[in-house]
Amino acid sequence: MQAFEYIAAKTVSEAVALLDEKGDQARILAGGTDLIVQAREGRRTLDWMIDIKSIPEVNVLDYDAETGLTLGAAVPCYQVYAVDAICEAYPGLVDATIIIGGTAIQGRAAVGGNLCNASPAADCIPPLIVLNATCVIAGPNGEREIPVEDFCTAPGQTVLGKSEILVSIKIPTPLQNSSSYYLRFIPRNEMDIAVVGAGAAVVLDEAKQRIVSARIALAAVAPTPLFAEEASALLAGKEISDATIDEAAQAAQAIARPISDMRGTAEQRTHLVGVLTRRALNGAIQRVRDAA
Repeated sequence: MQAFEYIAAKTVSEAVALLDEKGDQARILAGGTDLIVQAREGRRTLDWMIDIKSIPEVNVLDYDAETGLTLGAAVPCYQVYAVDAICEAYPGLVDATIIIGGTAIQGRAAVGGNLCNASPAADCIPPLIVLNATCVIAGPNGEREIPVEDFCTAPGQTVLGKSEILVSIKIPTPLQNSSSYYLRFIPRNEMDIAVVGAGAAVVLDEAKQRIVSARIALAAVAPTPLFAEEASALLAGKEISDATIDEAAQAAQAIARPISDMRGTAEQRTHLVGVLTRRALNGAIQRVRDAA
């Protein structure tokens, strides 16, 4: 592994200043489950590793039924699924946090780190997209916010500009009669990278027979995780039926741009988009009905 200097930043402004000073040769360390592996394998070169775990803002985990969830960029996965209120309000996010690596990895890996690593197959990103999450970003010019679906720009690349860091992720309070679901297809039973992932969130009417609105997102079928906007819009106002869900699944398949690699062919991935989109929608709908 290349030699580097370890620096523990105490404030957001200090982390931003350090990034500004060193530029591309500085990297942010939160959980480190991706960064340390990349550095060890020579896929990431750096002079400074800036640890942000001592910064209060990136460690916030606060859920309020009125204002929603604030999830600091360094909060590890296990803390998310350890809070009953979060499990109840955001089950799709919990679906993702409990399948990232094993228990040891979940003790270090952060949802914010999963987002910033910007893997097309990242498990946390589709649930964040369907839950309408917003990224809070800090830089030399202050703070800005963007929707999660606009955060990743290419494999391993994000909208973070020079000297900017992700501070937190904000997720609004779930609407009444709503729920979410995430699942993936992997070759092994656990601790594998998604061949395809699909997340869905739905809001149902009072009778729980009609979809008021929905959001669908996909992983591992394009250079970035995808918000299936047209497929989501097709569901609005529709009565729940196999035909309605099939129509949305086909629309999701239409935007997939998968590649063939050692884990699966493009044809298989396109097929799986349809299968997993149906299952994610049905899973979210069933969770709403089960909560009644």
